[in-house]
Amino acid sequence: MTSDPISPPADDIRQPVSQLSNTEPARPPSPAPEPAAAPDPRRWWTLAAVATAQLMVGLDLTIMNIALPSAQRSLHMSDPTRQWVITAFALGYGSLLLLGGRLTDLLGRRRGLLIGVTGFALASALGGIAGNPGTLLTARALQGVFGALMTPSVLASLAAAFPTPAERGKAFGVYGTVMGSSSGLGVMLGGVLTEYLNWRWCMFVNLPIAAVAGAGVLYAVRPVPRAPGVRVDVVGALLATAGMAALVFGFSRAEVDGWGAGVTIGSLIAGVVLLAAFLIAQTRISAPLLPLRVLRNRRRAGSYLAVLSLAIGFFAALFFLTFYLQDVLRYSPVKAGLAFLPLTVGLMAGVRVVSRLLARAPVRALLGPGLLTMAVAVGLLGLLRTDSGYWSHVFPVFLLVGLGAGWVLVTANSTATLNAGRDTATAGALVMTSQQIGASLGTALLSTIAGTAAATYHRAHPGATAATATVHGLNVASVGAAGALTVAAVAVMAIAGS
Repeated sequence: MTSDPISPPADDIRQPVSQLSNTEPARPPSPAPEPAAAPDPRRWWTLAAVATAQLMVGLDLTIMNIALPSAQRSLHMSDPTRQWVITAFALGYGSLLLLGGRLTDLLGRRRGLLIGVTGFALASALGGIAGNPGTLLTARALQGVFGALMTPSVLASLAAAFPTPAERGKAFGVYGTVMGSSSGLGVMLGGVLTEYLNWRWCMFVNLPIAAVAGAGVLYAVRPVPRAPGVRVDVVGALLATAGMAALVFGFSRAEVDGWGAGVTIGSLIAGVVLLAAFLIAQTRISAPLLPLRVLRNRRRAGSYLAVLSLAIGFFAALFFLTFYLQDVLRYSPVKAGLAFLPLTVGLMAGVRVVSRLLARAPVRALLGPGLLTMAVAVGLLGLLRTDSGYWSHVFPVFLLVGLGAGWVLVTANSTATLNAGRDTATAGALVMTSQQIGASLGTALLSTIAGTAAATYHRAHPGATAATATVHGLNVASVGAAGALTVAAVAVMAIAGS
């Protein structure tokens, strides 16, 4: 099968001489070509700096989950308002990633990183000193906004610093480990900080991380001139931002109000309509926010579908297991957080294997097995009972979730940004956009299925305990998710091609 066309590489993405020879006119024999420019001596410091920056974003996706009850009591929040502490971050982050990718091209990778890291730190400080719910929600939304600028800059910096396949696999392996393990680490850190210090430290913890990341960016990431001809597609930015915000908001309200609620249906319809209008507009604009050539490459398209599908299973598993450990097995926040450690072990094992295969194996041979591993992990949740043991039932799930996530995330991030040229930041932003949509959809959809199944079980078994009904709902939703992931694995292998 032939490869799909991809956009020409940017100046800072080096291309082998053998590829260039097919496009140059014939000419008389000449002396041997000059050796390629020496690799950036600070590239590994660049990796350390940008991985640390992305760690903040990954932590904040989950660090407030366990801290929510304490924050709610401290700030006297209502239950509906409490949910917005999570939703505000997801809205700001998920809806602005595409715009962040284009702004990265406009500002330059280094400047985009510095603005993102600084803004994220200031927003975290604001959240830490919040004296009322409104201030905390504003801080969480601002964290998402600056995170949406930071992530595309991170991926563009990695793609530029590691153009060769061998080192690229190692670099994206490290990045994948950080990105995948940060969610579990966020749960663990949130539990420790909440129990031994205060929920506010779940926000303040970003300040030292930001300081280290900012210093690393200043030292290692080379400034590059603004890409010529880059303009911000204002119409596209408004349509994409509004459409993504409506989708994320609709999924979040489905979890609280149900799928039949007017606000849920209206938000989801508005999101689909706005995004459809966005795609149409992109075909009629000379400098689009999302050049559709990015999506026409089958390997990239398969990577985006794989990440979206993975996120459905990954975040649903984390969501279910967080409540299972605390509400059913009665773990303390610290013990529940430590129970997530095998997730990181599995992730590191997956990253180690796939980093070595990335330059040799077909994309579909990496994405497909990764999704199938996640399907098995989520399917095992269907075997949980109220008296299940941690080592016999929960531990294997965490290992397999980490293993599957490592395989997919490293492969998808590397493939999406490979030879993307001036579209590198946008191509990378689409990976995280896919993850945010999948996380929002998976948590909302599977939580609704689990809640409905639990209520039905309780009505059919009046004498059953609440914990038994809850676990039954978890079982039903998990089996459904495993089936969906299996179908997604087949689709990704068909789309991604060789």
